[in-house]
Amino acid sequence: MSELDLQSFTPREIVSELDRYVVGQAAAKRAVAIALRNRWRRSRVSDELRDEIAPKNIIMIGATGVGKTEIARRLARLSQAPFIKVEASKFTEVGYVGRDVESIIRELTDLGVQLVTEEEKRAVMSRAKERAEERVLDALLPPVAGNAPLPVGSLPVDAAPARDETREKLRRMLRAGELDAREVEVQVADSGGGQQLSIFTPQGVEEMGVQFKDLLGGLMPQKTKTRMLKVPEALEAYAAEEAARLVDMDRVRELAVERVEQAGIVFVDELDKVASAEGAGRGPDVSREGVQRDLLPIVEGSTVQTKHGPVRTDHILFIAAGAFHVAKPSDLIPELQGRFPIRVELSSLGRDDFVRILTEPRNSLVRQYVALLETEGIEVDFRDDGARAIAEIAAAVNERTNDIGARRLHTVMEKLLEEVSFDAPDLESQVLVVDEAFVKNRLGDLVQDEDLSRFIL
Repeated sequence: MSELDLQSFTPREIVSELDRYVVGQAAAKRAVAIALRNRWRRSRVSDELRDEIAPKNIIMIGATGVGKTEIARRLARLSQAPFIKVEASKFTEVGYVGRDVESIIRELTDLGVQLVTEEEKRAVMSRAKERAEERVLDALLPPVAGNAPLPVGSLPVDAAPARDETREKLRRMLRAGELDAREVEVQVADSGGGQQLSIFTPQGVEEMGVQFKDLLGGLMPQKTKTRMLKVPEALEAYAAEEAARLVDMDRVRELAVERVEQAGIVFVDELDKVASAEGAGRGPDVSREGVQRDLLPIVEGSTVQTKHGPVRTDHILFIAAGAFHVAKPSDLIPELQGRFPIRVELSSLGRDDFVRILTEPRNSLVRQYVALLETEGIEVDFRDDGARAIAEIAAAVNERTNDIGARRLHTVMEKLLEEVSFDAPDLESQVLVVDEAFVKNRLGDLVQDEDLSRFIL
């Protein structure tokens, strides 16, 4: 199932899709599945009630590496919705150096425009490829320039039928791939590099990538550059250029703004870092509370001005996350707490969870390392007892040091296969068996030395 059909995708099916990538955390998956389904339900109610139904924003509480970000990211991919991940600690209130919270919505809108633009390009790609083919044929058989005078004594001969026949022959050869090795000279648009403009706002300095030709409208002609490309590359370059011409950007902006307003998802990470611990009231805690107050209008619902037009945030879904080791969700200002009515706690991961993470997901670490080393001609055979040994080591190190969840598996796996990864280009094709004995031989001494494992694992 490549794309989410909201009309037929039930919460149970959404959870099933998330299970393919994220192990455990059933409560968090249920919460986001209900939130996504509620968007479809809202689209089915009467117009007078639709605007009154606000999304039920979610706070995920859990240690690092337990799957908070991955759940939100996969949810956005399933729904084909504009999605942005931001860190709350990068924003500060007026008077402190930091980013303006409204930049969240501006960046989300930019992503929405990119998303819709790609969809519109795919819709017109067949026409774009037809135009690209004609342009490549023009490069292979340049048209006769003007009405040049005939040489003295020559007879006027109509060469058009012969040119048409030659062009059709080239077209058949082009479609059959017989011209793929030939190079042609093509004229393609020169996009150039977008200039970074620094915009001074009350909240700090915002950088916006803006093309100066966009600012000057149609006063500056479109620049082109000449390149020598093989025929398949020329077809691809011309198809991309023609698709961009066929897309109605005014319609794209309208659709993108509507999609951001109705289906956008903002994932605010490290929300606990801007929560003021109980009893604090001076120093950096003042700025932390200021960030919360600046976030509040965006989460409550306001209108943000973007270069694509005004964007209302009333129905954007906000998913916040944090470890909340020191601060608690109740340390957030009451107004912000009220805008996040759903709170789910994600459990810490143990050995059994690590075994499942290593082997079950479609993008599991085991599959990744097998695919990477296979490119060097090395077949890696991960045995079940090897996966359990890796999981035990990761769980033990997490218990003795800081608990960084599943991210510990990345460290352990990289150290385990460090030697073979380094020597792989010089090794002959072979089979590497990763079992319990192999894992203990490579990492056993390292794990037993607590001081050493603290620095390396």
